[in-house]
Amino acid sequence: MTDPRIAYVVSQYPASSHTFIRREVDSLRRHGVDIRTYSVRRPSPAELKAPEDKASFDTTRFVLPMRIATLLGAHLRAITTRPGAWFTLLRLALRHRAPGAKAMLWSLFHFAEAVVLAHLLRQDGITHVHNHFANAGATVGMLAARFAGLPWSLTLHGISETDYPAGLTLGAKLEAADFAACVSWFGRAQAMRVTAPAHWHKFATVRCGLDLPRLPAAPPRTGARREIVCVARLSAEKGHLGLLDAIAPLDVTLTLVGDGPMLGEIEAAVAAYGLADRVRFAGRLDEAATLAAIARADLLVLPSFMEGLPIVLMEAMAIGVPVVGSRVAGVPELIEDGVEGLLFRPGDWDDLRRAIARLRGEPDLGDRLAIAARAKVEREFDIATAVLPLVRRFGKD
Repeated sequence: MTDPRIAYVVSQYPASSHTFIRREVDSLRRHGVDIRTYSVRRPSPAELKAPEDKASFDTTRFVLPMRIATLLGAHLRAITTRPGAWFTLLRLALRHRAPGAKAMLWSLFHFAEAVVLAHLLRQDGITHVHNHFANAGATVGMLAARFAGLPWSLTLHGISETDYPAGLTLGAKLEAADFAACVSWFGRAQAMRVTAPAHWHKFATVRCGLDLPRLPAAPPRTGARREIVCVARLSAEKGHLGLLDAIAPLDVTLTLVGDGPMLGEIEAAVAAYGLADRVRFAGRLDEAATLAAIARADLLVLPSFMEGLPIVLMEAMAIGVPVVGSRVAGVPELIEDGVEGLLFRPGDWDDLRRAIARLRGEPDLGDRLAIAARAKVEREFDIATAVLPLVRRFGKD
């Protein structure tokens, strides 16, 4: 019997925001799983700052950009050797989409990419296809696996998979999957919400994990906690404007790590609150620089309206920096309020202000929370053990 060879398919890989996928791939390989990585899009040079991402780039196969000859050759080969399967796949692609002419056009792109990807999978002797995120990349991966006659699975993360437009096809993807790894119990419940009970046995909670020995340690601290860091994309669901409201009357400083579409609006709010001398925009940093920024801080705050299971909270907890997070989705699975960190009511900026003020004024509380948080991560989120359910699913136990 041939050993399993697993394709990991992502819309864009590597990416600075997807370091958890790279850690999962590396850990699975250490457990003896043969993983090959595929990306629908080729990442920009800005995504390849870390040496680990550059190494991942060198061993990943990319669908886009592609030469016209490659596209035409794959489809000509497919339609002449398997015309029935080709037309069946086209019909599936046209059905598996959001309504509207634009979505129909995109479904044709996904179909075209999937046939090319299927050819790559057959070339490489792949026996199973696994996607991270139930997005357009998962549509391409699902279609490619179907055309190649391979089992397919996926990992669910958070809001992007249940919101429009991905949420419209989430149920169909889950029904087509051999299994779905859900990073939180909350995410698993959302999978159950959009599928019939006959499919629920396929859903398992599989945590993302950290490579703990590679993380920096927070230096010893004395006195009040004043330096806050927030690591998040500058987008609406992350709640940055509310964080500014919460800190405005407090004697604290804030470093924002990340970039995104709300940069201008957040800059304007900083000026309106008179916080220009207390808020620093660090921009997007690579993994090492981000971890160093967390380690330098007295406190990490994530004020999101919706999350999956935030890796940045996990990283701060492992480093030894106290955390404050909103009580949404999978966050309470990571943080028990008052035990491993503090939680606040999402969207209640007065409640967030009270949590920050409490940690600022009670240094011993922050120390106790940080110790318990590190222990929690060691128990549940060490990548070496977090991947074991996937090792068994992929047939390498």
